[in-house]
Amino acid sequence: MDKANSPVSGGLQVSRRQFFKVSASGLGAAGLAMMGAYPGSAHAEVRTYRLSRARETRNTCTYCSVGCGVLMYSLGDGAKNAKAEIIHIEGDPDHPVSRGALCPKGAGLLDFVHSPGRLKFPEVREPGSTEWKRISWDEAIGRIAKHMKADRDANLVEKNAEGVPINRWLSTAMLTASASSNETGILTQKFMRSLGIVATDAQARVCHGPTVSALASTFGRGAMTNSWVDIKNADFILVMGGNAAEAHPVGFRWAIEAKKQRGARLIVVDPRFNRTASVADHYVPIRVGSDIVFLGGIINWLIQHDKIHWDYVKAYTNASAIIQEGYSFEEGLFSGYDADKGAYDRKTWTYELDEKGQAKVDPTLQHPRCVWNLLKQHYARYTPEVVADLTGSPVDGFELVCKHLGETSATDKVGTILYALGWTQHTTGTQNIRTMAMIQLMLGNVGMPGGGVNALRGHSNIQGLSDLGLLSTSLPGYLPLPNEKQHATLDAYLTANTPKALRDGQLNYWGNTPKFFVSLMKWFWGDKATKDNNWGYDWLPKWDKMYDVLHITELMYQGKINGFVVQGFNPLASFPDAHKVRDAFSKLKYMVIIDPIATETSTFWQNHGESNDVDSSKIQTEVFRLPSTCFAEEDGAIVNSGRWLQWHFKGAEPPGEARSDQEIIGEMFVALRDLYRKEGGKGAEPILNLNWSYADPKAPTPEELAKELNGKALADIPDPADKTKVLVKKGEQVPGFAALQDDGSTSCACWIFSGCWTQAGNQMARRDNTDVGLGNTPGWAWSWPANRRILYNRASCDPAGKPWDAKRKLIAWNGERWAGADVPDFKVDSPPEAGMNPFIMNPEGFGRLFCTDKLVDGPFPEHYEPMETPLGTNPLHPKVVNSPAVRIFKSDRERLGKHTEFPYVGTTYRLTEHFQFWTKSVRLNAIAQPEQFVEISEVLAKEKGIVAGDWVKVSSKRGFIKAKAVVTKRMKPLTVNKQTVHQIGIPLHWGWETVAKKGYLTNILSAAVGDCNTQTPEYKAFLVNLEKA
Repeated sequence: MDKANSPVSGGLQVSRRQFFKVSASGLGAAGLAMMGAYPGSAHAEVRTYRLSRARETRNTCTYCSVGCGVLMYSLGDGAKNAKAEIIHIEGDPDHPVSRGALCPKGAGLLDFVHSPGRLKFPEVREPGSTEWKRISWDEAIGRIAKHMKADRDANLVEKNAEGVPINRWLSTAMLTASASSNETGILTQKFMRSLGIVATDAQARVCHGPTVSALASTFGRGAMTNSWVDIKNADFILVMGGNAAEAHPVGFRWAIEAKKQRGARLIVVDPRFNRTASVADHYVPIRVGSDIVFLGGIINWLIQHDKIHWDYVKAYTNASAIIQEGYSFEEGLFSGYDADKGAYDRKTWTYELDEKGQAKVDPTLQHPRCVWNLLKQHYARYTPEVVADLTGSPVDGFELVCKHLGETSATDKVGTILYALGWTQHTTGTQNIRTMAMIQLMLGNVGMPGGGVNALRGHSNIQGLSDLGLLSTSLPGYLPLPNEKQHATLDAYLTANTPKALRDGQLNYWGNTPKFFVSLMKWFWGDKATKDNNWGYDWLPKWDKMYDVLHITELMYQGKINGFVVQGFNPLASFPDAHKVRDAFSKLKYMVIIDPIATETSTFWQNHGESNDVDSSKIQTEVFRLPSTCFAEEDGAIVNSGRWLQWHFKGAEPPGEARSDQEIIGEMFVALRDLYRKEGGKGAEPILNLNWSYADPKAPTPEELAKELNGKALADIPDPADKTKVLVKKGEQVPGFAALQDDGSTSCACWIFSGCWTQAGNQMARRDNTDVGLGNTPGWAWSWPANRRILYNRASCDPAGKPWDAKRKLIAWNGERWAGADVPDFKVDSPPEAGMNPFIMNPEGFGRLFCTDKLVDGPFPEHYEPMETPLGTNPLHPKVVNSPAVRIFKSDRERLGKHTEFPYVGTTYRLTEHFQFWTKSVRLNAIAQPEQFVEISEVLAKEKGIVAGDWVKVSSKRGFIKAKAVVTKRMKPLTVNKQTVHQIGIPLHWGWETVAKKGYLTNILSAAVGDCNTQTPEYKAFLVNLEKA
């Protein structure tokens, strides 16, 4: 190096160590002074710590369902026009799950808050226009209210042909947000149902709908059974139908903790060698859509090798129950199938009852129609050879999974399952999950610390919005919305939904339905709900069929829906067959977007070349775009996968004129109500009688709404143990759902949330992270139901009340009551000798191996091929290839492809750097993963002449996308039914509203057909072709 051009000259001698110190610090004054070269006097200088003047606010990450704690720092206290602005976000080290960690998505939260895609002002796209026009809030709300009233007045059906009040408004639909707070969700519920909207759905429909259906029909509740931290208590962890290390990396740390601290074994079964597989002990490949074959094979293997927790199975499951005569399964069909209707009559899928109306049992398990023998018979066909032939999984890999699971049938070993959308997004999604739930019952792993069936939900509050009933046929707390035929009257509704116990002495918690429902009606209608008018029952809308996302799209496509309100949802990117969805939107009269960020749905009318080739001038939909707050700009609670309600606090004001969802819904409702007061109109009574008694009717506060969720006493509630005493005084918050009444003396918006904001205050904001044992932190936040952290925990003890495993003692009978580190999921004073069973949400108290009449596609899971099968047959029963209970519309059936034309299997998944379609508008995440790609195997690439980095075209019957090819060893061809099956991995995160490189909507490719029970679309298995672009 020439001395004159060296970094340091003038004869200064610099040692190697000094040079590296200077290189690290830079040649500022401090660096020069250190080397003795600073020309002036050296003065000590301490820079002010950037966050020392900032205000710290606690919040929760807005992305996945781990619910990581975050600390937000803002400058500006609001005084003298100093508007608070968030300048830094980091992980909360006190949080029991995340402990200060954030994943790549969480690390980019600050960029989300300040995204250039943030919406700031109300806008309208006029019919046929190619641009947005800024308008005032008053104009936006006024125009929207007039649209909605005109459509409702023209199309509301007040009574059906039989004269039953139904108050159903089908010509306007609404989608609700997946990351908004519980408080926004419950206000939206009140708003929608008062208007008569039943064509409504939340993000849960396109992700974890089957979780609710499967787990509720098996155990009694449709939620993750355990908690994130509890995963550390497992001896064996199976990850199948999910990729926790990629999609939930901070929560996955507890699986790694189990490996490190307990020596737990981890096996991944997946179509792709994914990020979770990279840290697993073993990886087993599988063909997408064949999970029930694999899991059914495990059931058969456990039976054949006597790896059953027999004491648990005999005491706590319905293995001994006798099924009605007439039940059968032959050639792919269960008894009761009606080919003309494409549906089952399920009357034979029930227990045989004795003269007292209770389920008959055979404790010896010898009766030919007892559940255990029917189970053995059903799964005898699922041999290891059949498993390998239909799944493509090697026999040794399959048997290794069986052996590890089988070891957990011992009382001192416990296994768990982590799954996500890889199981739910199939036509057999519910049954995929049910099969694993059955396995866990056979092994005695349900109710155990380290056990359970752990649904890893996607969005931060999709659990909460499911709990709040923001689905077509639901009400809060998993109460059903009334059906016009089954529930024409209040008495009919309560009779149908208040089951009687099917075993002597059994606690049957749904026996309290009248208390939950009447309290809900008092929340809806307040003083207007009286016993004389059946608590306002006839003001609720009644449904005739489920109006899920697929049905809503079909009705739009047929021109039968005029209006569409979209709150925090991007259906153009989220719904299957995106071209059909776009065409359906083009037939709407008006659309209202409520979102903090620009979405493809809001700009479906814009031409973006091949990715969205439309003529804007021909699209007459009037689109309003209303800017809402994001997570950092509001107070409220969200519910993570483990059912924790965690309160978060507002850290800053939103940009521009953005408003909270509560304000937007409040203003829309008040504007509509004012129009009905002024003009009158069809079916005005439910709107005018709605209880909207908020301090500011246009802006209900999160605190007001959270208290409504908990519930309060409308009159003094006597103590049931001593009627001379008052348990809850009039006007006070109730302590929990046990205090709710059926006489109109209590009001409660969501009974399972009762206890979250009691007279003692906001329980969701608690921050005591003390571990009381086994990773249980009951003082942190609040968990439904009743702050219980592990569901069905009575089953962690034997029938005598002693823990199956003393080292995993969660609760036990102490001679007087059930007590321990968790809230007992049981009648607390019922002694073991009373014989009460642990699954108290089921009327017989059993965990169900055989699902009695709850599911539409069978009491046992059975393998059916995806609607687009690469095999063209089902070797198990060639006459019944796909599920016979699938609902598919004619226009969608016509858009199904055949394996002869589209020979490869496409499957979608998420990347750790991105979240759904949000983070492509976040700079940090866009930098980390900037460009759309697909993954193909080396074998397929060679066949097609494709090399890494080539542009490829992936096409289905419904359209095509273009993306970069990633040629990888992670995808390998499988041999299935003596055929070679190639699978193509397709990440789903791209579109045109982005700061990354523009891309195609992945769901252009997928078929519009859903899970038989929930209509969750089949995104994980569809047929495609591949060629160089």
